[in-house]
Parts: sequence; structure tokens; C-alpha cells
Amino acid sequence: MSLALLVPMCVMCILLFLLFLSFSIQYEKEIRNITTVSTFNQNFKDEVDLKMYQFVTGSASDVPLDEVAEAKALAETLQAGTRNKDSRKAIHGVLNLMGNLSDCISELENTNGYAQRMAQLENNIYVITELIQKYMNTYLYYEAGELAALRQNMGVWRNVSSIAAPALMLFLVLLSVRRVVRMSKSIIQPIDALYERVQEIGRGDLTVKTPVPAYDDKLQTLSDSMEEMVGKLNDQIELTHREQARLRSMELSLLQAQINPHFLYNTLDAIVWLVETKKNDQAVEMVSSLSNYFRSFLSNGKEIILLSEELQHVKSYLEIQQFRYQDILRYSIDIDPTIENSSIPKMTLQPLVENAIYHGIKPKRGIGTILVKGEMQGDKVVLTVSDTGVGMSPETRAKILRSLGSNEPPGFGVFAAWQRLKLTFGDDFTFDIESEVDSGTTFRIVLPYCPAEEEHI
Repeated sequence: MSLALLVPMCVMCILLFLLFLSFSIQYEKEIRNITTVSTFNQNFKDEVDLKMYQFVTGSASDVPLDEVAEAKALAETLQAGTRNKDSRKAIHGVLNLMGNLSDCISELENTNGYAQRMAQLENNIYVITELIQKYMNTYLYYEAGELAALRQNMGVWRNVSSIAAPALMLFLVLLSVRRVVRMSKSIIQPIDALYERVQEIGRGDLTVKTPVPAYDDKLQTLSDSMEEMVGKLNDQIELTHREQARLRSMELSLLQAQINPHFLYNTLDAIVWLVETKKNDQAVEMVSSLSNYFRSFLSNGKEIILLSEELQHVKSYLEIQQFRYQDILRYSIDIDPTIENSSIPKMTLQPLVENAIYHGIKPKRGIGTILVKGEMQGDKVVLTVSDTGVGMSPETRAKILRSLGSNEPPGFGVFAAWQRLKLTFGDDFTFDIESEVDSGTTFRIVLPYCPAEEEHI
């Protein structure tokens, strides 16, 4: 009787354990690949581009061939450990681009003349590193899909096992009902308790509980193993949640706006002009504003910053732009001091201010004003960026709002600001546009008041 009951159950538990162990190994492998590529994708392009720029400008004497070789070795390792066909195709593209990148670096190293080197840097190396980053993002996309499919399979098998275990137990008990009646309560009660526990697991109750006490060592071991398996399954689910949070954070990092090179070039040209015309005081002010702009842009690598830090970034940007457009641009910043310690994704307001300048004030061809305002309304923070520019028609406004979150987003600045808020606050925010033709535009954002110590991310 004991063999008839316990041997099949033990075999089933071993098979389930091996099955979940196999899933766990595959899951860990996918997580490791995604984590490795995410770390690589954050650093590789910036490091190679920076070192090549330093080499071209003469501030460094070495080219990053070693970094490219290391990245190629990493890609080869990923290719060897990747099963998905599309992921392997993406990694194969990376390997081809790595070879091209090495050739372009060597060619640039052997090129004389600053202009020729800069042309090769911008037209070849920057383009290749951008393509490598895109291929790596493609790899991440397919690996994430592979991860989701694996998790779905785990759920299917878990449901199957939750049904098969009680069914097998019931079948065996029915076959042995005569002898079971004569068994002592010390055997029957643990079996009933184990059956109930299996049913609870089948209904989705994955809380780890105290194992069922039993006088029989085999039943006790079975109960202990079941609770241990539930604990491991909980650990895997928790690991999945943490990795999802990490991937969300990584996506937010990738969405941080890049510096507009034309804005930087124009600002530096303006500073040079001020120095050449002996307007040193204004040049110092411009350099100070540009320094503050970059300092607030970097934010010590933080993705979520204080509203006061975002305002400093906006102020520095407006100071620089007001010098360039001093005949047409006026601005004002009015923020309630009580909300300055609220948390906000970096580069949320600056893209909206930039949009107001280039799509509102400049086309107006006259003096225009930008107002950045913030206040508390109940338990919400309300931020607005308004301009007195050309405005937009109701159709254009509706098209922009409808495009947010779609595959065809509007201008990068508006979309990037909305997407950062979406990744940080989920659905717990509103983003609206108020505008009339020839009467200006107002971007209105309503966020939960979230002090620095209570950040979402």
C-alpha cells in the first residue's frame, strides 16, 4: 500500500522538480544574457564614441580597439549561448558590424588631417556604433520575448502539475480504499492535509506554510518537499518581478534625451563671438549657464531627480536661448517652493520648453513669452509650460495626443517627456495640451506629489 501510494508520487515530484529545474536553468540563462547585453548597451557606444572623439581632437593618443575586441568576444559568447533564431540573427549582425568598426577605426588612425578624421568619425564610426546599439536592442527585444514564452510555459506546466497531482492521488486512494479504511488516523489525516494543500496550490495559493505533520517519514518528506518547491517557485516569481523592474529602469535610461549637437555648436559659436568682440562679461555668463546646463543634465547619473534640479536645468537652457533670441524671447519661472522637493523624471520639462521655442515663439516672428509654472492642487503637483506663440489647430492638438503611445509618435521632445512620465508613474498622471491658433500653447502635467524619499523607481 505504501509503495503503491508513495512511489508514483515521488516519481511525479522528481519529474516536476527536474522540469522546473530545467525551466529555472533556462530562465537564469536568459536573465543573464539580457542583463549582460543591457549593461553592454549602456556603455559601449558612449565609451567608443568618446575615446574616438578624444583621439581625433588630440586629447588622447590611443584608439579603443581593445574595447571593440572585448565587445566582439562578448557577442560571440552570446551567440554561442542563444537559441532564438531572431536573437542569433541580431548577434550575427553585431559581429559583422564589430569587424567593420575595427576596420574604420584603423582607417581613421591612419588618416591625417582633422577635417578628414572628423568626417570619418561622424559618417562611419558614429553610424556603426549606433547600428550596434540598435542590433543589441533588437537582441534584447527577442530575448525578452523568449523569456516571456518560457515563463508562460512554466505557468502551463505548473497548472498541469497542480491538476495531475491531486488526480493521481485520488486515483490511488480509490484503488486502495479497503485498506485505507483500516489505516490509523496518523496516516489518513496527513494524506487529507496534503491533498488539501495541493488543491490550494492548484487554486493559486503559493504562500509557504508549515509542512503537514506526519508520523510517517515518507509523508513528512513529501510535505516538506512540496513547501520547499512552493518557496522556490515564489523565489522565481519574485526574481521575475525584480528583473521586470530592472528592465523598466533600463528602458527609462535609454529614453533620456540626447544633447542636441546644433544647440551645443551654436552656443559655443556665440561664446567665441562674445570673446572676439571683447564682451567678456557676457561670455562668462554664457559659459556659466552652459556649465549649469550640463551639470543638471548629468545629475550624477540619476534618472529621477528633484523638481528643483529640473528647474535649474530649464533655467540654464532658457538663459542660453534668451541670449541667442534676445529680440524675441522672454521667459518666467513661477514654482511653488513647497513642491521643489518632489521627484520627477529627468528631462521632462526642458523638451517642452524647447518645443515652445522652436514651434511656438520662432514661427511667430515677434516677441514671445514662455511661462513655466508649478503648484500644488490637493495632493497633486500641477506643472505647466505655456507660450504666447503661434499655437495650433484643434486637429493638430488631437493628432498629437492621439499619437502618444502609438507606433507613430509626434516630435521626439513631446513623446520623450510623455514616455518618461509613463515609465515612472504608470497611469497615475495626466498629460494634456491646451492651444488655439495665434494664441499660444500650454502643456499641462498632473503628477502625484512624491517627495525624494518616496521615489517610484
